[in-house]
Amino acid sequence: MGRKKITVVGAGHVGATAALWLALKELGDVVLLDIIEGVPQGKSLDLMEASPIDAFDSNVQGTNDYADTAGSDIVIITAGLARKPGMSRSDLIEKNTGIIKGVVENIVEHSPNTILIIVTNPLDVMVYVAWQASGLAPNRVLGLSGALDGSRMRSFIAMELNVSVKDVHAMVLGGHADSMVPVKRYSTVSGIPVEQLMSTEKLDAIISRTRTAGGEIVGLLKTGSAYYAPSAAAVEMAEAILKDKKRIIPCASYCTGQYGIDGLFIGVPSKLGANGVEEILEVDLNEEETAALNDSVTAVKELLAELKV
Repeated sequence: MGRKKITVVGAGHVGATAALWLALKELGDVVLLDIIEGVPQGKSLDLMEASPIDAFDSNVQGTNDYADTAGSDIVIITAGLARKPGMSRSDLIEKNTGIIKGVVENIVEHSPNTILIIVTNPLDVMVYVAWQASGLAPNRVLGLSGALDGSRMRSFIAMELNVSVKDVHAMVLGGHADSMVPVKRYSTVSGIPVEQLMSTEKLDAIISRTRTAGGEIVGLLKTGSAYYAPSAAAVEMAEAILKDKKRIIPCASYCTGQYGIDGLFIGVPSKLGANGVEEILEVDLNEEETAALNDSVTAVKELLAELKV
């Protein structure tokens, strides 16, 4: 048993920060791939030079050659154009579809048994594109959604209540877009429903902020989008798979009838283990939550209809 091998495609802020979390957690050896010559090599070397300080023994290698990714256990794909202020997720579809198809075809050629974690936006559509291009079983392709959106909601709840983030859980379903469905009934602090701990107005404000959290950061940064939380969430998913943890993490998984959704990748509570998405958990939703999830599904279907695959 050698070390696990993890490839991160895209050496921008999200990819490079993902490589940092992966190395710090010693989840395996990391290959950072980008089309720009020198950038993945430089960032990887910089990380290796930090390794004695934080005492991690993961090897980090930068490359422009897909051959170096051969035999990857997991591939985190962050490549693609980021959303710019005023740009809708659907504006990104055409450009990022071409990028994702090219990346996935090259990856699977060298790692036919890998598991793909997609971070590129518009997320739910790009996971579908990646699955179609990969030829992999759908349980081996998943997308970052609820892991990130839930983390954002948890952080807002912890800030509001001044409690440890460790004790806060939140459930966010649906598409990774403004139509996402934060489910307040399943959001708790150490098992206590959060509805008992704050006013409806405060909780509704947190839900609204969760839905637009990505845009809030884009608006503040002005020249980019979030990368610390997205990369940490993608690595959390990778860790659950690499260590066969059977963690329940909401992520964009392929539904085959669950929640009345069929043939679509969308954010649902998923059990992550060595085989990728090993089970989708169906929780009871009330009429309001079901309607919100259906609206989210409709929004994803509308984006999928714009696909030129």
